[in-house]
Amino acid sequence: MCAADVAEAVSADQVWAWLADVADPEIPVISVVDLGIVRDVKVGDGGCTVTITPTYSGCPAMQVISDAIGEALKAHGLHRIGIVTQLSPAWTTDWMSETGKARLKGYGIAPPAQKVVDISGLRGISRGPGRLEAPDVACPHCGSHHTELTSQFGSTPCKALYKCLDCREPFDYFKCH
Repeated sequence: MCAADVAEAVSADQVWAWLADVADPEIPVISVVDLGIVRDVKVGDGGCTVTITPTYSGCPAMQVISDAIGEALKAHGLHRIGIVTQLSPAWTTDWMSETGKARLKGYGIAPPAQKVVDISGLRGISRGPGRLEAPDVACPHCGSHHTELTSQFGSTPCKALYKCLDCREPFDYFKCH
């Protein structure tokens, strides 16, 4: 099948499935789809356009991610590929899939423990003006919730460093944002 035939026969669902195999360059156990970076896929006119949103403005990995997406789609026979970076709405950890969170935990990184969009005010729960409760972060090694924040910054800006007070292991926590 030639490249033009592949482009005409492919569906957006197929492209999403192919992108689910593209690993995040900083956390290789999670795909760019499970991380929530891929926002949209449009197929038509003999090509494909993928819309991506960086995890934070100025993320240095975005060019590597764009290149990996382009290479993955070319490997499946697509050649007219557009990759659009969309900054608004800003990426949030709420866009991570449950599969992605489970893979983070299996890799030794505690997944986000809270939702960014907080509806507790609608239920009459008050945390004080402008304050969020500290997250209840479970140790990804032993599952204990007896953990403590060591530093607001972990191995990357999107992570904090915690330690488990039961198994004594340090670990990264993927901060909610």
